[in-house]
Amino acid sequence: MEGARQKTGLFRWLDENFENIFMVSGLLSIILFISWQVVYRYIITKFIDRAGAAVWTEELARYIFIWISYLALCVTIRKRSSIRVDILYDRLPERWQQISWIVVESLFLALTAVIAFFGWGQIERLMRFPQYTTAMGLPYLVPYLVLPCGFGLMCLRLLQSLTAQMRKCGVRDSLAGFAFAALIVSPCFLLDYIEPLTALFGYFAVLCLVGVPIAISLGLSTLATIISADTLPIEYMAQVSFTSIDSFPIMAIPFFIAAGVFMGAGGLSRRLLRLADEIVGGLYGGMGLTAIVTCMFFGAISGSGPATVAAIGALTIPAMIERGYDRFFSAALVAAAGCVGVMIPPSNPFVVYGVSAQVSIGDLFISGIVPGVMTGLVLMGYCYFYSRRRGWRGESKARTMHSLFRAGWEAKWALMVPVIVLGGIYGGVMTPTEAAAIAALYGIVCGTLLYREMDLKAVARSCAEACETSSVIIVLMAMATLFGNIMTIEDVPGSIARAILSLTESKIVVLLLINVLLLIVGTFMEALAAIVILTPILLPVVTGVGVSPLHFGVIIVVNLAIGFITPPVGVNLFVASGVAKAKLEKIAGMALPMIGLMLIVLLVCTYLPEVPLYLVSGK
Repeated sequence: MEGARQKTGLFRWLDENFENIFMVSGLLSIILFISWQVVYRYIITKFIDRAGAAVWTEELARYIFIWISYLALCVTIRKRSSIRVDILYDRLPERWQQISWIVVESLFLALTAVIAFFGWGQIERLMRFPQYTTAMGLPYLVPYLVLPCGFGLMCLRLLQSLTAQMRKCGVRDSLAGFAFAALIVSPCFLLDYIEPLTALFGYFAVLCLVGVPIAISLGLSTLATIISADTLPIEYMAQVSFTSIDSFPIMAIPFFIAAGVFMGAGGLSRRLLRLADEIVGGLYGGMGLTAIVTCMFFGAISGSGPATVAAIGALTIPAMIERGYDRFFSAALVAAAGCVGVMIPPSNPFVVYGVSAQVSIGDLFISGIVPGVMTGLVLMGYCYFYSRRRGWRGESKARTMHSLFRAGWEAKWALMVPVIVLGGIYGGVMTPTEAAAIAALYGIVCGTLLYREMDLKAVARSCAEACETSSVIIVLMAMATLFGNIMTIEDVPGSIARAILSLTESKIVVLLLINVLLLIVGTFMEALAAIVILTPILLPVVTGVGVSPLHFGVIIVVNLAIGFITPPVGVNLFVASGVAKAKLEKIAGMALPMIGLMLIVLLVCTYLPEVPLYLVSGK
């Protein structure tokens, strides 16, 4: 009996942690591999005359990255943490919410099963006709095994989740969910032919509305188009699921996310807060100003808006409320300040846009500095005058040059991150991906050895969190590639560009229309999803009126940054609402003046390109 109990406990532990073992070991491995690549290039080669001997590190790191990205998606399936549109779901009665999960997960299962099946077909072909990787001479079937194994494991996780959901719903409601899912896919099989664009965009809209994760909606709508319009072979989906993310630049995303997570867990955010308090804490609205400055500092580490709000909001929002600040104002201010995190480099949206538009990520990073600082300054101005009107004085304590220097000294390791990243990139020492890996390794060293606030368990938790967060983005990009290929075949970007330019060739009007579109999209779609979907559509339009791809990158990121604080999606608002324990709608109402100020910054960046591109042009 005791042995059986232990066995059950072991199986349960493996069930809960199987993916985590690979995620933690895999992420740490690729951080070390890419860091070693930099060390080898500048140190080892000075003593050993074997240039290029470390090429294998990049190749191996890419394949491990693909594996952990898809394995991490299995965890998001279990936690139901993928990015999706919840507009309809939030308005459904609880019973129908439960039924909707049957619909969502059965459709999700259909996509993963198709990719797993045709992924095995890829393995069979590679067994018959072996191919080998360039650097290591590794059989290609080894990295390609992620298709049947990774997506097969997703199928297993989805079946587990479906089984649990069926127990919760009961037989009748479960059958209703499966019937609704079958109804959604039935036109693909009952109709002889559906126009490709009708199938593509129709299914995408329906699936998003139902609550299917956006990445999976992109994949399913592509699959539906292939079946109903015979545009491409189905096997192509498995192939692209691998090749679309077999990219060195994309690896910067999990590295920057990991750097932010490590910095937060290692106590760096607390030290940045202390430094910001020394700088602006004595003014009217001092605690609010401190929160904004700290968000700007932390944004230069994490590259993520929600991560910035979570890390800084947990410290500043309760402190502001305790000092007499309005609860809703406090939450709204930190949520708005978190938007700076996606403008000031490093920035994950800039990485995604750079990969999508084939624009220099380094130039995008530097072009985001001015808009980020401008946004931070206008928010600080609003906070100061609003606090002055409400009589919210800063904390009255002695602030001297000595205390400022001391706080700066304590935060020195955190302040080094932007120096390492940007200095490495613009000094020509490292690529953005290499700089991100070094930043992640630096975060581990700071948290474990310098500040000693992270133990091995904390490192493992942080690695798992970074993998989960990044996997959602990576899979989104893979599925968006499939979706975009169908659009390219049907010439959607060109048709839209010609349609808009036939109405007007005025640069001012075109940019105004695009800004309005992006602001609307940002209210219901996550920023990264919007970038990968809209970039191939809108880029031909803006280049047609003389806007450079670099300038458009600034426009789209600043636009979608505002979407972080606009309901119903408004991710920053959700995070701030959870921290402040306050109603979302009241926080959103308090954020309206801040949105207005950010719109002014957007207009300046749109119509005065020399402002955001000043630092780039001055390189």
